[in-house]
Amino acid sequence: MAFKKPAHEEAVPETPDLLFLQLPRRKIPNVLPHQQEIMRAYAAEALNRPDVALQLPTGSGKTLVGLLIGEWRRRKFGERVVYLCPTVQLVNQTVEQSEEKYGINAIGFTGSVKNYDVQKKTSYRNSEKIAVTTYSSLFNTNPYFSDADIIIVDDAHAAENYIAGMWSMKVDFKEADHKPLQAALAGIFRPHISRINYSRLIGNWKDSTDANWVDKVPTPLLHEIHDQLFEILDEHAEPSGLKYQWSAVRDHLSSCHIYLSSRDILIRPLIPPTWDHLPFASAKQRLFMSATLGDGGDLERLTGRDKIQRVAIPKGWEQQGVGRRFFMFPGMSLDAKETDVLRLGLMQEAGRSLVLTPSQPACDAISEQVRVRLRYPVFSAADIEASKQPFIAAPRAVAAMASRYDGIDFPKDECRFLCVDGLPKATNSQEKFLMARMGANVLFNERIQTRVIQAIGRCTRSLEDYSAVFITGQELEDYVADPKRRRYFHPELQAELWFGVDQSTERSAEDFLENFRTFIENSDDWEQVNKLIVSERAKFKREPFPAMAELGDAVGSEIAYQKSMWSGDFEAAMAAAETVLAKIGNPELRGYRALWHYLAGSAAWLASKEGAPGTADKARLHFSGAKKAANAIPWLISLARYQAVALTSEESEEAELSVQLERVEEVLEKFGVLHDRAFARREKEILSGLEKPETFENAHKLLGELLGFGAGKVEVDASPDPWWLSPSTCFVFEDHANADPSSVLGANKARQAASHPKWMEANVEPSKGLDMLPVLVTPVKAATKGAIPHLGTVWLWPLDEFVAWAKNAVSVVREQRRNFVESGDLVWRANAAKAFAENTMDAAGLSKMLKQRPADQLLSESDEVVE
Repeated sequence: MAFKKPAHEEAVPETPDLLFLQLPRRKIPNVLPHQQEIMRAYAAEALNRPDVALQLPTGSGKTLVGLLIGEWRRRKFGERVVYLCPTVQLVNQTVEQSEEKYGINAIGFTGSVKNYDVQKKTSYRNSEKIAVTTYSSLFNTNPYFSDADIIIVDDAHAAENYIAGMWSMKVDFKEADHKPLQAALAGIFRPHISRINYSRLIGNWKDSTDANWVDKVPTPLLHEIHDQLFEILDEHAEPSGLKYQWSAVRDHLSSCHIYLSSRDILIRPLIPPTWDHLPFASAKQRLFMSATLGDGGDLERLTGRDKIQRVAIPKGWEQQGVGRRFFMFPGMSLDAKETDVLRLGLMQEAGRSLVLTPSQPACDAISEQVRVRLRYPVFSAADIEASKQPFIAAPRAVAAMASRYDGIDFPKDECRFLCVDGLPKATNSQEKFLMARMGANVLFNERIQTRVIQAIGRCTRSLEDYSAVFITGQELEDYVADPKRRRYFHPELQAELWFGVDQSTERSAEDFLENFRTFIENSDDWEQVNKLIVSERAKFKREPFPAMAELGDAVGSEIAYQKSMWSGDFEAAMAAAETVLAKIGNPELRGYRALWHYLAGSAAWLASKEGAPGTADKARLHFSGAKKAANAIPWLISLARYQAVALTSEESEEAELSVQLERVEEVLEKFGVLHDRAFARREKEILSGLEKPETFENAHKLLGELLGFGAGKVEVDASPDPWWLSPSTCFVFEDHANADPSSVLGANKARQAASHPKWMEANVEPSKGLDMLPVLVTPVKAATKGAIPHLGTVWLWPLDEFVAWAKNAVSVVREQRRNFVESGDLVWRANAAKAFAENTMDAAGLSKMLKQRPADQLLSESDEVVE
């Protein structure tokens, strides 16, 4: 008989949790009490709301809750349900769990639409099964899933790049096809950025400061170059493979922001305009599943939805930990080489290990160590995309992945050793700019914390799980181990971190190995430790992040601003931005206030170009307001020509010092703030190096780096000794530290010092156009008659005075480091600026001091002849 018997489904119960009992293929007896509670709350409070968010922390079973709600709605209302995952691997994992574990009908859709299985498409369109697919399958210019009734967004806290990617045009400098577009765009921006930033933009960078550089094109400048930019992007988009990304922003370029960095050029709106994407916006309901929702409106900013109904986490669950983690911080006791050796040794003990890194190069480096020294198979994210079974089946193996902090779970015996190398902080140039350049770190506190929690929880997915977590990378170590940051974590996690820090201090590699063995054995010895952690947990309390209430109150107006910008209503956008400003008065938000003054000014500027009366004055007032809100942000200097009043020389000096301090922040982050070892090593290298002629020049260069200058030194014919660059000044030194104080400076040495500015201009591109100050550092008191005429443009810094100044400068940096937490802290920057200025460590103060010391006047003239 060829006819099918129509499927007969039982009556659908009133709440999703009751449906679970009707699923005969389920492998678990029932949902857990907290899952039941949140599903019943959803049915009672949020059934007909267009946007709903459920907070279900790691290990609470949010996949089951999301799928069960989707299945319940599919059966009860005959709705088409699409379940979105960040990656293909998670699509496959979700479908496997749905079918094999929960007995829920789900089908996966990955790859090209033209290859979708016909029967699967029919099942989805007839509302017979839940469709599970990736974010990118919905967020593109022509999605197959254009008529979903219910869209379930899993891991919504990780959705920023996946959703915003539809409206993000990223010119990636690593992509060969993007090189012509990179060169064309760099040519447009060249007249408007500094020489050093242009060098970074075209790929000529060497150090970490260059690598971390990010900038933003001010909106008024974007307006000026709009037509050139438009033509270039029109011409290059298709051959660069960016046709669809360009088509999404092409008609809205004025409402986008352009970020420049040493790795890419990013064009995107501040908030993704999801309201303009009907496949997403026209659904009956969007259900956001997240490990954290927070109070600061971050979910709304990520998704572009301004009124999301939150279903509260079940009472008491916020106090519940998930599994047990034993944290190890090898960097507190071991150097980098010893840490690498220890990681490999622990991998041998563990059998299977998971490695997570923020970047592919870091991932590749660790993978290579494993292959060469352990000869273990290394699985990438692509290798376990279809299934993680090959990894789990291997008795000894390593899974190593870059930028994958969500979704890949290895519970129970699948993996007991997790290595997290580096902090998953800024994931795109917009985030990086707002954090590091605009001092808006508070905005991202919840987002960064969630990424960290997701990363360290990949192997602890339930109460009975346990894994060791091996933390490396200075920034990550500082983040999770610093008590100033720990107070924002769950009390259980605070206790685990407290114990991990205590056990990682003054330890040998063998101590780490022994403790790991005890942990993995999970014996009585570890049980005593576990009791200690549990008892300590009661001593910790979780503190809320600052200013969250104000950020949450303002987010609706932020989205209103973006909607008005996207539609070209710049006056309405200005008004919405001003409403945001009225709501964010907390001192912690001064950087964010500066940003919104800038955004209000930009909207007013664009409105003025369309002839709207009074908006030109409004633009100038808001640009001035941005500077007043946070005068420690050097990027705001780029708005000077758009402000009501030009910057005074004092304000320009303050802005230049802020640039210098941004670089100091990068140096301090590199050394770390949790312990003193790396900083003390550099401190000794400078102070000891200045005492010996043979090491003086290198120590001099390192001192410049520590003080936030662009410091350099090369050993080629006629090259100077170290140079220090600030945005306005080039200090180029001739170090004469090996001279006898009773000797006389000869004409050759004088000519050499005087010629350094020409050498710099010819050989160091960023120095061109700067105020050149050739400085002679020497212990001598006299110069020959032939030398004096060459010293008229050279400035003298007596060696003993320089060394005394240097020692004081290093001690000032050390003192400021005590209060340093992270880049972009405007309070720290203001205090550091005061200290630098008072101790003549700023470029302006140093320049004024040196210009009072002309070498031709301070060195006495000698009749002695020097060869």
